[in-house]
Amino acid sequence: MQEEYFTRQYALWGEETQDKLKTKRIAIIGCGGLGSTLAITLGSSGIGTIHLVDFDTVSIHNIHRQIAFRLVDEGRHKAEVVGELVKSRYDGVDVRTHTMSFDEFAKKEIEIDLLVDATDNLPSRAALEEYAKAHGIPWIYASVEAWHGQVCLFEKAEYAKSMVINDRKPSGIAPPIVAFVAAFEANMALRYLAGLPVATDTLNYLYFDENGQLNHKKFGMPPR
Repeated sequence: MQEEYFTRQYALWGEETQDKLKTKRIAIIGCGGLGSTLAITLGSSGIGTIHLVDFDTVSIHNIHRQIAFRLVDEGRHKAEVVGELVKSRYDGVDVRTHTMSFDEFAKKEIEIDLLVDATDNLPSRAALEEYAKAHGIPWIYASVEAWHGQVCLFEKAEYAKSMVINDRKPSGIAPPIVAFVAAFEANMALRYLAGLPVATDTLNYLYFDENGQLNHKKFGMPPR
């Protein structure tokens, strides 16, 4: 079944790389706009274990940009809904849901290979970076707002040196930029886990201009 399911990926990078993905363990922190798209994409790519972490429940205003949810899911825990969807698409992935905050999840000291950010605030991302540094693992930062977004795979650079950490809430947002940024982040995660070349410690700034064209700028991040 696996060979048939992953026919196109076998053609892309071969059996050895696909088998390597089965051994990988990741945690996606946040199961909203970015997180649900990431979980669907990575969950059907052959990664062995995916931890989904989110204490929040589905609200009606989430659904227009958070593609895992339907109207009937209102009030349910996001992590559980996303976990069920991921498992229904590929039953070879070990999906573990955690309906709790990241701080509570961190106390479990679960071994992972990559920490994937899908949160919506700066203090949470600072906490993710501290956890990643303490455990010697890389993490991928991503954010979206309005018509723009950012993605960076942190390995040796430091997020906190480049960002003003406050509890500012994001303003409006359109669904297309969420999909673009989540896809960029998922591709970065997949390449890292598969052992393919991937740029690290470079902030990728993606935005739609006034004519609706997608633009991409890159910035080096300061070392720790």
